[in-house]
Order: sequence, then C-alpha cells, then structure tokens
Amino acid sequence: MSKFYIADPHFGKVAKNRPFQTADEQDQVIMQNWNSVVTDEDEVYILGDVVYKSKQRPEYYFEQLRGQKHLILGNHDKWSRKVDLDKYFISTSHIKEITDDNNHIILCHYPMVEWPRSWYGSLHIFGHIHATTDSTAYKFIKEQDRMFNAGVDINHYIPVTLPQLIQNNIAFKEMN
Repeated sequence: MSKFYIADPHFGKVAKNRPFQTADEQDQVIMQNWNSVVTDEDEVYILGDVVYKSKQRPEYYFEQLRGQKHLILGNHDKWSRKVDLDKYFISTSHIKEITDDNNHIILCHYPMVEWPRSWYGSLHIFGHIHATTDSTAYKFIKEQDRMFNAGVDINHYIPVTLPQLIQNNIAFKEMN
C-alpha cells in the first residue's frame, strides 16, 4: 500500500494556464493518470477543489477513481454538502494529521505560515495556489523546505508519492 497526494484537479472546469482544450479532456487525462498509478489498496489524500462547475455529478468522478480516498476540503468543494461523503471517502476534514515514511505531516488545502509541530520538523502539504508564482504567499513558500504544493499543475496531473512530491516541488521552486 502506498500513499498518494493530489490537489486542485478542478474536475469539470479547466483552470487557468492548463494545457487542456476542454474540461472533458482535462478530466479524462487526470482520471487516467490517477488510475495508472493508484491501486484500490492505496491511500489518496485529496487536498481540495476536487470538482468545480462540472456538468457531471461529483459521484461520476469518485466512482471511477481508485484508492482509499481521504478528502481535505477546499474553497470550491461546496458540492460536498450534497454528496454522501462516507460512501466515497475514508475521511473528510479541513485539516488532517498523518505520518508517511516516518514524517509527521499536516494536510490542509490552504498553505499555512505555521502548522502543528512545524517547529519540530513536521511537513506541510497543501494545494490552493496551483502553479502561481507572482504572489506574496509563493515568495514565502519558495523559501520553505518543509512546505509542499500537491497541486496537479506542478505534479504533472497525477497523484504523487511523498518522494515524488518533494522532487517536483524542488524542481518547480528552482525554475521559478
């Protein structure tokens, strides 16, 4: 069993600066990528903004995606009030504390300046900012070595393991 991380797929609407012509194309690529690496036994931590303005019901996506899914709610997850979350997710929260590869990790859709146990080596995985580099938040995040963006925009539109997430973030920060 592996643990995977993903944020901001925005199923149903192509987010700004993505290489897709249509929402259907984006959705199919992300779902195919997801199912190419995630097995039914793997855990997937979805850090918010899963479905946004989709013509499909949210269940359409959840029924096709493999893995034991944990939802960390984001600002575009209003759909969650109308779905039986227990049917599709092992857990649902705004912030979650886990351990992966002996690392204490705090998961939240939003990047935080400080998080539980941040002074003791804890990692923080987040979404929300996509691949934005022109904000005050990004300038701060770029200098932090224990903050990692799980957004699909910098993680090649696929759920990633912790080592992959760390490498993708290092490469993204070096480019920008």
